[in-house]
Amino acid sequence: MARTPIRIPDLVAKWEPEVRKAFEESIRTIRNPARMARLVELAEANDVDGILAELKINPASFRPLDRAISDAYEAGGENAAAGAKVPGQSRFVVQFDMRNPTAEGWLRSYSSTLIREITDDQRVLIRDVLAAGTAAGRNPKATALDLVGRINPATGRREGGAIGLTASQEGWCRRYAEELASGNPAALTRKLRDRRFDGAVTKAIKSGQPIPAETITKLVAAYRNRALRHRAITIARTETLRAMNAAAFESARQMIERGEVSEALVSKVWHSAKDERVRHTHSVLDGQRVPFRSMFRSPSGAFLAYPCDPAAPAEETVCCRCWMSTAVDFFAGLT
Repeated sequence: MARTPIRIPDLVAKWEPEVRKAFEESIRTIRNPARMARLVELAEANDVDGILAELKINPASFRPLDRAISDAYEAGGENAAAGAKVPGQSRFVVQFDMRNPTAEGWLRSYSSTLIREITDDQRVLIRDVLAAGTAAGRNPKATALDLVGRINPATGRREGGAIGLTASQEGWCRRYAEELASGNPAALTRKLRDRRFDGAVTKAIKSGQPIPAETITKLVAAYRNRALRHRAITIARTETLRAMNAAAFESARQMIERGEVSEALVSKVWHSAKDERVRHTHSVLDGQRVPFRSMFRSPSGAFLAYPCDPAAPAEETVCCRCWMSTAVDFFAGLT
């Protein structure tokens, strides 16, 4: 039976939740087994490397994410192959070879780079949390709990910890805590705050009474939970679409490599999400067609092989929703 391709945005909608859940699972495998007594000792000693080792923040812990991205890449390649048609050859079936050395090489290189970036940032985050704890005079146990969170009796899972956030996102959390402690109304403008507490926070600020430390701890934990969810969604959105676009490119490359089509006949087409949230630079690129080996040139001056190209600057790729299709002009040169 012939395979029916679907639009990349629809395929992304199917796989994005899987990548998000895989990232969240990876963070749970790091946080939940934490041995608090040992973690407190390491926090007291300001031992960043020791904490990384104790929590097993390493590539193995991110295997669920690695596997989900690989699965999304394969699905994208198979979908692109299903859409390849040769005029007059209805029985012609294009295959996507996940074991092709180029496909395996791209996936291995990209996944290892992504996971290294995540683990490297956790080192910075841990260092920052330890430094902030020392500066605020927090005891080592409180700092350790800031890292991995407290156990929710209802779920048995640790929640409200900094592990899994970027160092920058943990900076948001610290500033939020400072705003709450000082009665700064800016705390009520934070998008990731738990709005259920707005009434109590507003009342405390207006009365000039300090918000209890216990309440601040609870609010910051809720803020961290939402920040982690935000990060999981961002990673899933960017990495799923990146895998799909890379796989579409690889699928066409394999067709050319096998001699099923001439490279001179293949072109790439950029598609934006066509709404007000699209970057201006990508609105300009929408509908542009370039030869298969050529690059799309953004008005910013950046060059991209396809949307979400990992070699492009982050400002051109993070949360990008654009996608690429390939087109084969079988009638080129005919009159």
